Amino acid sequence: MNLSYWEIKTWLTDIDFTIVGSGIVGLNCALQLKQRFPKSKILILEKGILPQGASTKNAGFACFGSLSEIIDDLKKHSEKEVVELIKKRIKGLNMLRETLGDKAIDYQNLGGYELFLESDKALYDLCRNKQEEINRLLHPVFKSDVFTFKENNFGFKNIKPHYSFNPFEGQINTGKMMEALLCKVQSLGVKILNNITVQSFSEDSNTVNVKTNHFEINTKQLLIATNGFAQQLDIPKVKPARAQVLITKPINDLKIKGTFHLDEGYYYFRNIDNRILLGGGRHLDFKTEETVEFGQTEIIQNKLEELLKTTILPQTNFEIEHQWSGIMGVGKQKKTIVKQMSNHVFCGVRLGGMGIAIGSLVGRELADLA
Repeated sequence: MNLSYWEIKTWLTDIDFTIVGSGIVGLNCALQLKQRFPKSKILILEKGILPQGASTKNAGFACFGSLSEIIDDLKKHSEKEVVELIKKRIKGLNMLRETLGDKAIDYQNLGGYELFLESDKALYDLCRNKQEEINRLLHPVFKSDVFTFKENNFGFKNIKPHYSFNPFEGQINTGKMMEALLCKVQSLGVKILNNITVQSFSEDSNTVNVKTNHFEINTKQLLIATNGFAQQLDIPKVKPARAQVLITKPINDLKIKGTFHLDEGYYYFRNIDNRILLGGGRHLDFKTEETVEFGQTEIIQNKLEELLKTTILPQTNFEIEHQWSGIMGVGKQKKTIVKQMSNHVFCGVRLGGMGIAIGSLVGRELADLA
């Protein structure tokens, strides 16, 4: 790139903090740093024309875990670890709402539901049997029972007649959230450069040299918030996980309202603008979906459409209007990776599909390290 003197001096010189990724984590990190160090020069490098990855691609669930997900987490984590994970998600959601305001993100507390396929008797029985145990575990956090079972009153088909209900779950408008966050950060003087891919970085005693696809810069500190793309910058223990999503055209008199989980959370859907947004299915082909490439596959898109026809909207005519995908960062553990990698390099990654819930908090934790 043939840069002018003005461009170099204004955007690319005397940088205190360079953040890689303008998603939820990166923007919240910048916000925290600017509030603490108002005179600092902060530059965010973003590979996409919009925040790439999952921050503008997700389903907008303000959730902390379904009943079956929490039961499954207890197989791999201690009770204390699971409770801490849930506390962190709640804290992150509250931080997001306080930072931007419920109106700006169109937050609606419509409750969350978990449906159980008619054929999945084992999972349904497990959740019924474990409900009271999980409620006792979470009672100190919510001061109330979290999960109850309700009768299917939305007209879903091929599921058990009762589903799990959680009154503490909400939904947001992902686009409005990211727009508000971008505006807030930029109003403080943080500079964001798009279509910039970080290729490598190296460090000396005082600075970090960052090489991109268009230029090289020096920065006092480098903070990596790329989540699903963390492996590309040699951050281990984070695997990309593509999530495919579709949305219908508007449906007259749509009665379905809330956030819904199905098949251990591998499918999820919600109402938005009189439409149904449905995503998931990566468990149908884990290996193929372990990718940083955006796109759709026939096996997953066909299954999503089948679920709409047979289970979610069995008696309603609908048309698919749009399909897309996002890239999450996952690993064997649900715990996020927020750490100092070297003297002047830090990272906040592996959000495990809970970016809305914990992204704000991880951004602050990343700023704390710096």
